[in-house]
Amino acid sequence: MSLYDIPLKTLTGEAVSLADYRDRAVLVVNVASKCGLTPQYAGLERLQKEYGERGFTVLGVPCNQFAGQEPGSADEIQTFCSATYGVSFPLLEKTDVNGEGRHPLYTELTKVADAEGEAGDVQWNFEKFLVGKDGGVTRFRPRTEPEAAEVVSAIEAQLV
Repeated sequence: MSLYDIPLKTLTGEAVSLADYRDRAVLVVNVASKCGLTPQYAGLERLQKEYGERGFTVLGVPCNQFAGQEPGSADEIQTFCSATYGVSFPLLEKTDVNGEGRHPLYTELTKVADAEGEAGDVQWNFEKFLVGKDGGVTRFRPRTEPEAAEVVSAIEAQLV
């Protein structure tokens, strides 16, 4: 199954898929509101503003699997993201990224190795997967800031 064929739902319950973003580079990030890495929302939003008009989208995927750091309802998550960080990028419904209930999107994404050659489970909140316009995936671990040189370089390479 292609990444583009996997059904997804927005935070408000609307059906979507990566096919809706096929002509864009998409940074898929599992996010959480009560994590030490939550301030990365600010960098993600800056990337969205900087590159959005050039064919780039951040896609936030709330996840409560890491120390219960995303306990909120869909409304609470949306309110927190917009009020605290001015998030304008799309958010998906709360999703499991590891384990038995892992979403099919993450079944595919976690097959991709990071810069050290390690694939497998998502390590923590704010792990990033850049899905290029060609469907190729580049993986960045949670502590890699959204605006780190390697992330920005990978995004810019997709925007030609």
